[in-house]
Amino acid sequence: PAAPRAVGTVPEPCPQSSLAVLSKVELRVSCKHLLDRDTLNKSDPCVLLLMQSQGQWTEVDRSEIIKSNLNPVFAKIFTVDYYFEEVQKLRFEVYDSHGHAGVGTHDDDFLGGMECTVGQVSPGTPTRGPPPWCPLPDPGLSQIVAQKRVTKPLFLKYGKFAGKSTITIISEEISGNNGYVELAFRAKKLDDKDLFSKSDPFLEIYRIDDDRSEQLVYRTEVVKNNLSPVWEPFKVSLNSLCSCEEKRKLRGVVWDYDSRGKHDFIGEFFTTFEEMQKAMGENKVQWDCMNPKYKIKKRNYKNSGVVVLLDLKIHRVYSFLDYIMGGCQIHFTVAIDFTASNGDPRNSCSLHYINPYQPNEYLKALVAVGEICQDYDSDKKFSALGFGARIPPKYEVRGCLGCQGPVGPQGCARPSGHPWSWHWWGSALAAPPPPPPPVSPDFAINFNPDNDECEGIQGVVESYQSCLPKIQLYGPTNVAPIISKVARVAADEERTKEASQYFILLILTDGVVTDMADTREAIVRASYLPMSIIIVGVGNADFT
Repeated sequence: PAAPRAVGTVPEPCPQSSLAVLSKVELRVSCKHLLDRDTLNKSDPCVLLLMQSQGQWTEVDRSEIIKSNLNPVFAKIFTVDYYFEEVQKLRFEVYDSHGHAGVGTHDDDFLGGMECTVGQVSPGTPTRGPPPWCPLPDPGLSQIVAQKRVTKPLFLKYGKFAGKSTITIISEEISGNNGYVELAFRAKKLDDKDLFSKSDPFLEIYRIDDDRSEQLVYRTEVVKNNLSPVWEPFKVSLNSLCSCEEKRKLRGVVWDYDSRGKHDFIGEFFTTFEEMQKAMGENKVQWDCMNPKYKIKKRNYKNSGVVVLLDLKIHRVYSFLDYIMGGCQIHFTVAIDFTASNGDPRNSCSLHYINPYQPNEYLKALVAVGEICQDYDSDKKFSALGFGARIPPKYEVRGCLGCQGPVGPQGCARPSGHPWSWHWWGSALAAPPPPPPPVSPDFAINFNPDNDECEGIQGVVESYQSCLPKIQLYGPTNVAPIISKVARVAADEERTKEASQYFILLILTDGVVTDMADTREAIVRASYLPMSIIIVGVGNADFT
């Protein structure tokens, strides 16, 4: 059988920060007393994590395969987004793997499953329907985050217990210190545990918690037939390694791999992350790999080898708050939908109706978001744009290049029709001139094309109220040009490599976006830039 591969790595952190209100939770999984599905050896378990979304179960991730082990401790750390206000259902399924045949391909491979929630759901809360392998009426939903450590029995199909099998889930919320560390280990002159060949060593790193329990942080790959192995460098989060506490005790264990799961203990060492940091640069840190039994029995026993930390690199992943506290300025832009579907602003049923006694929905959304952002903007000046309207003095309207005729909110008004990309900006009263260059379908609501900024949120509100009587609501609801406009400015900032400015675009709209494909593409392109896009739906339209 193939030796286990290195597991427990963390994905390369994304440099972009998110404004979403969520936490990330790490889940560690272990099992005991699993069913033995193999004839000659023991089961080779693997855990699949599934999450329910819109009534459907989708695989999120899976663990490594541990050969010939009925009491596996998986090195794989599952990371899930935790939304406090949502009920997030998880399902853990354990399978006996058969190598290249895959995992979960036959019913006989199934060793048991358990369903639970990420957050605060009281045990025994009725579900909308128990899974087919859980006993009726309910498996007892677990409070993973609230309880931090949950042990539950595994069930086969139709509510049958999987013998004495249990699964334990340990959860830990990732703190704000989202850095990670890259480590490179090797060993020298390890004890030889094999009779006809040399040992096949691998290394495990454990974190020792306050209650003296040990959490597996990482398990390296196996180096075959080598008493002085060099393991591949690996990355782990500081939260996983030491709970972001430099003095927390760590335990390293070196094993001689056995294909039947009966690995031979070579030795162990203890350290802290504080001590490990001495290996930064060209320095090396090493520890004696000790076997306590040999130390007692052998008078001249020195060690069972030496473990060397060749290199340590700390990578700090800065949060959005870190950037703000470091002086990064937020540039806030609001784009307001002035399409005809909002209704005549003079009518009290219009979404743009100015009620002297209370703000309309557009103003409510504008103030709610803007008042938060303005505290991080040093000059308190906000760009304010409108789209989907005819504007003075000529009340410009698109004319059709395909047939020189008029256009309506959906495109060419003539039966033949032409795509919007054929339209130009012309005068509604004058004869169509020769095609001019394309013009952006947005305008400054203060009617100053050279400077679209307003003084604070109150300035935006005043410009909004002032422009309403001067414009004609029209269409269509094209959002992509607005996103692309702000994205171009953000791209210029990114090229400076100074991380001194961040851009937020608030789009207020009443209905279904007309250029959805272009908008989706513009959002994807903008996702790589230092900017966030907030789209707020106003009114009773279907925004799903």
